[in-house]
Amino acid sequence: MSSQVELRGPSPVRGAALFDRIDYRLIETPEDRDSIYHLRYKAYLNSGLILPSETCQVRDVYDDAPNVWIFGVYVDGELCSSVRIHLLTRECRLSYSTELYGDVLHGRLDRGEVFVDPARLAADPDKAKRLPELPYLTLRLAYLACEYFNADTGLAMVRPDHQPFYRRVFLHEPVAEPRAFPGWHTMKTSLMASDFRNLREKVLTRFPIMRSNAFERRMLFERNDQRQAGSRPVLVSAPLSPAPVATLG
Repeated sequence: MSSQVELRGPSPVRGAALFDRIDYRLIETPEDRDSIYHLRYKAYLNSGLILPSETCQVRDVYDDAPNVWIFGVYVDGELCSSVRIHLLTRECRLSYSTELYGDVLHGRLDRGEVFVDPARLAADPDKAKRLPELPYLTLRLAYLACEYFNADTGLAMVRPDHQPFYRRVFLHEPVAEPRAFPGWHTMKTSLMASDFRNLREKVLTRFPIMRSNAFERRMLFERNDQRQAGSRPVLVSAPLSPAPVATLG
């Protein structure tokens, strides 16, 4: 996962009131997309992952893939972070993960496995300092996607220094050796994965903030074109317990 967000230390969520300040927005308009592309640029430049460019944006062909959801995370109405989520199935397998790790993933997709593949994680450097909970709140979207699409596995392309976070929170383990990520000039990424179905309850017990209800998941991932034309595969699971709780264990 292309990540600027600081993921090294523990970061307890400061109470249920924070959820009243958070707004997850599906990014669809050209104007909102430009804001996300600029946020990525600002984040990755600040962390030394990319070199300056005249466009002041980071975007790629996978932003327009048919199996993508791009989200902005707004706190008090201000854009603070973003994540891009790909749903990988036998029928649609477009993402950087399958581009870089096709030898690991294509066989499993051929067998009918379903993956949720978050990427392009980015946070405003200044706002991230004031909100240490931001990585949890942003990556929560990927966990909700696993629940909504009844995924077998959650993926993450992860910087080596961020692997401990994914092990601790999502129980991810490396499944491939580090490889060069397109556009990065300083660092490689490793592909990590976790067995969502078998580890789900353990993660929810340790980090109750990952809980959601069916209405929230439907509002986030059901698209108008999907309802009208059935263009995206939807595997809706049974409702989970309602509201996220206040603390992060």
